[in-house]
Amino acid sequence: MSSPYPLGLRLAGRRVVVVGGGAVATRRVPALLDAGADVLLVSPELTPALRAHVDAGRLHWEPRRFAPDDLDGAWLVQVAVDDQAAAAAVSAAAAERRVFCVRADDRTAATAWTPAVTRHGPVTVAVLGGGDPRRAMAVRDAVRDLLSVRPDLAGGGTGGAPGRVALVGAGPGDPELITLKGWRLLTEAEVVVADRLVPGLLLDELRPDVELVDASKIPYGPSRAQEEINRILVDRALAGKSVVRLKGGDPYVFGRGGEELLACAAAGVPVTVVPGVTSAIAVPGVAGVPVTHRAVAHEFTVVSGHVAPDSPTSLVRWEALAGLRGTLVILMGLKNLAAIGATLIAHGRPADTPAAVIQEGTTASQRMLRSTLGAVAADVTAAGLRPPAIVVLGDVVDALVGGWPGT
Repeated sequence: MSSPYPLGLRLAGRRVVVVGGGAVATRRVPALLDAGADVLLVSPELTPALRAHVDAGRLHWEPRRFAPDDLDGAWLVQVAVDDQAAAAAVSAAAAERRVFCVRADDRTAATAWTPAVTRHGPVTVAVLGGGDPRRAMAVRDAVRDLLSVRPDLAGGGTGGAPGRVALVGAGPGDPELITLKGWRLLTEAEVVVADRLVPGLLLDELRPDVELVDASKIPYGPSRAQEEINRILVDRALAGKSVVRLKGGDPYVFGRGGEELLACAAAGVPVTVVPGVTSAIAVPGVAGVPVTHRAVAHEFTVVSGHVAPDSPTSLVRWEALAGLRGTLVILMGLKNLAAIGATLIAHGRPADTPAAVIQEGTTASQRMLRSTLGAVAADVTAAGLRPPAIVVLGDVVDALVGGWPGT
């Protein structure tokens, strides 16, 4: 077999026909849509994922078997059916119209192959393995690993272009819970400004030449420290640097990501926001406490407990929270837990409401305590639990007891 001629197709606005509505089509269609292709899907039946694309108006679906004139005006056809006779009929119609044809059932009969692909920022790497998809995937993965440690090869850094800031959520503690986009931006960064609760292993993987600013060690009080963080972000970005502001959890869940974005915007610095896995949901879930559960809780509320309920600076209506039937998740609440519990009970929340406290969730140091609303503050003190910790109140605390291997 002759060697294939590699080519990058620009499919935006051009008709691509996909024949078949099963698992293979489900895998192929998203990349075509991402390329901006005008996708026509021909199949009597669809997977739920493909039907969702149809319902959202992202592609056109003909709920029937393939007809040769489906290829009129097409630039490419993807055959995603197991029936070799049906696939051969599509190939014949494509050859007659000089339309390249990808076949999932028989690569040797195809006139085009889909490569194994990895994307790293602006760089797309496509690998053909001589007809062996496993070989192509192995080489693709090796290239992806290389780009992760050599982001300069993929355009990492700004190279004299205007700088940028990315507000990246690092997740609740397990370094593997950072998003792929967040991890990619971290590998490309020239400056990283990190919070205290950021997973340390993420920082250990930074390139030696990256400037690491430990935000927890910036002097002054909280307000002045935030002003200094804002100044550093703007200063480095205006100097042409690629800056990542790495924050525990999600940048906007009881963080000050909004203030940092406004400071950058005022200085004309472009900002990318990368959401993170928030500890409010992830930590209870990992510990066996779902924040919602069928027939147990149809709502959950996340609240900050860093200000005491009786403080004039508190923005939380604890009396209203006491009347809710769902789950209450409290972040940064250990210091004021006794006052929070007393306030909720005083406004009608039963003292025997199940309670759980999870310290350093998703990490190797995770500890969990089960109690009740009336006793949890004393139990936390007796157990020596300390921040960072998540407090969960509600019947969901006991929803999986007996069926969860960690309890």
